[in-house]
Order: sequence, then C-alpha cells, then structure tokens
Amino acid sequence: MISRQLALVLMLLLPFAAKAADYVRIPAGQFESALAIAGHAAKPRLAAFSMRSEPVTNAEFLAFVRQHPEWRRGQVPSLLAGAGYLSQWQGPLEPGESILPDQPVTQVSWFAARAYCGSEHARLPNWYEWELVSAADVARADARRDPARNQDLLSAIQGASGHLPGVIGTRPANVYGVRDLNRLLWEWTGDYAAMFPNADARVPGSVTDLALCGGSALAFADKNQYALMMRVAALTALSPADTAPRVGFRCVRDTQGDR
Repeated sequence: MISRQLALVLMLLLPFAAKAADYVRIPAGQFESALAIAGHAAKPRLAAFSMRSEPVTNAEFLAFVRQHPEWRRGQVPSLLAGAGYLSQWQGPLEPGESILPDQPVTQVSWFAARAYCGSEHARLPNWYEWELVSAADVARADARRDPARNQDLLSAIQGASGHLPGVIGTRPANVYGVRDLNRLLWEWTGDYAAMFPNADARVPGSVTDLALCGGSALAFADKNQYALMMRVAALTALSPADTAPRVGFRCVRDTQGDR
C-alpha cells in the first residue's frame, strides 16, 4: 500500500506531469531574412522541418531533469550553466508554488536547451528557421510589412522586460499552428553558439556566415523590424552558459520530403 507521505508528494507533483510534445510541419521554401549578410538581405532556401507548436514548459523540463540528473541545478558544471540556471525554481526538483507547469521554462542555458532537444530526438532551430515561423501571424505567412503588428510586438517586448513569462496559449496560433513565438519570451537558436571561435563553445562543425555573435548580425536589411533587432541584440549579449528570466526555447526536427 502506498504510504501517506508518498501519496502527498505525488499529489503535489501531479500538475507537473509533462504531456507529449506537439510538432507541426513547416514546408520548404525561399525566405527573405531581415538580417543583412555582406550588405544584402539574406535569402536562404529552407528545407522542410517540424517545429514544436509551443515552447518547452516547466513541467516538461522538470521531467527532463528527473530523467537526466546531470542537468539538475547544482549538478551542471559552470562551463555549461551559470549561477542563474533554474534559479527561479524552489529546488532542483521543486519548481515551487509560484512557478506554473504550463509556463515556458526559462533561466536555461543554451547547452541545457540543446541537451533537452536531443532527448526528444530533435534540435534547436537555426536562426532562419525561427525567423521564418515568427514572421507569420494568424492569417499570413509573412506579416512583417504590417506597421501595426510591428509596433505591437515592440510594445509587448518592452513591457515584459525582466519578468518571467506568463502561461502558454493565451493567444491564437499562427498560420503554421505555432504559438507564442514573438510576445511571450525570447528563444535560443542552435546556430547562436556556433559563432564562438573558442573551444569552450563545444560546438561541432565550422563557423557559418550567420554570425549572430558578431557585428554583422546587427546589420538589418529591414530597419522596421525593431522587435527583431532587440531580440538579436539580447541574444548576442549572452554566452552559451548564461541564462535569463525571459529566454527559453523550443525544438525542431528535420523532416523527410521536399527540400
């Protein structure tokens, strides 16, 4: 028979039971980035991929650190996560009453985010993949030319600075079926740390043209994308081991088919 104490613990943790992640397919296509590479708008062709419809939550990350104790607070080497790692949680396995299960997890380093995605047989999105999906609204695949939308996104970012994000899903999904890319929080991308030239970045492969941590990343072909500029500037200020109260993540999977 289950003990009364164990039953109480299970009751307290039940709200943090993680549900299966939902991935939605993003079709292949040409995309004109707001970033300027070598003085011109970058126009990569992206293969089809699948993206999490929602960012990773506290409940999901709690399930991850239970299964992978090496990523619990207090167990991660400082090279991979700084002092702020999961600092909003009450304990390594106790988010606490003020942390909601369906809030996006934040205060997670780039290294930890990449490890979590690996546990879902996925990866962090690259910048162009993230930017492509974030350009959409509820009716348009590319709503970036809408001045009212751009001002709304900028106001939302400015008003929420420094605070933990709210719960997921209070706004409708975009045309791809993806939620909360622009207003709720800022998100790590996989090629963010690939730009670090030193060995401590621990990133396989060579440096790419999209130098998010260099000056070229702050050159925008579309100067009206102020909210996007602020997002890039914030990410470039972080090292891969850093954390922040509004920086979380979501994962993507490569998809077979059109490229």
